[in-house]
Amino acid sequence: MCNHGCGQAFAHLRTVVRIDILSAVPRLLDSWFNESILERARKKGLAEVHVHDLRDWSTDKHRRLDDYPFGGGAGMVMTVEPIHRAIAELKAQRAYGEVIYLCPDGQLLDQPLANELSLKGNLILLCGHYKGVDERVREHLITREVSIGDYVLSGGELAAAVVSDAVIRLLPGVLGDENSA
Repeated sequence: MCNHGCGQAFAHLRTVVRIDILSAVPRLLDSWFNESILERARKKGLAEVHVHDLRDWSTDKHRRLDDYPFGGGAGMVMTVEPIHRAIAELKAQRAYGEVIYLCPDGQLLDQPLANELSLKGNLILLCGHYKGVDERVREHLITREVSIGDYVLSGGELAAAVVSDAVIRLLPGVLGDENSA
């Protein structure tokens, strides 16, 4: 936007950024997007955040998401099938700039990465859980892996909240003063 307010003439052309979060425990995020700056961004129609329960795409009668790793080893991993179905269904509805897996060994989130992601348009954020995801998810469905720090959390939900916050606050019109971003 120029100093003369030229960008205001095109404000109606702004597209809404949509973030879809895929989680094994979606209720962890219930309050995060209903407060403060993120709530204002939603109410202004600048951002949409949809948190999805991955169990809705499980065909197992117990709605399981985990299984033993095919390569062996301790722990359980999230299976590829529900993740694949969820991502395919979302991608059939709209275009996404990135499909991001939140994990401790991904690219470290910093301000330049947040800036880049804010320009990507719609995002899918996959929250890791258990010991991670089936390796085929990482190889075939994910476009980028992002970490919020060099440590392990119980799941990727906190990371999804942090990434969403860092991206949404950068969208034009979210903050009262663009210099605040």
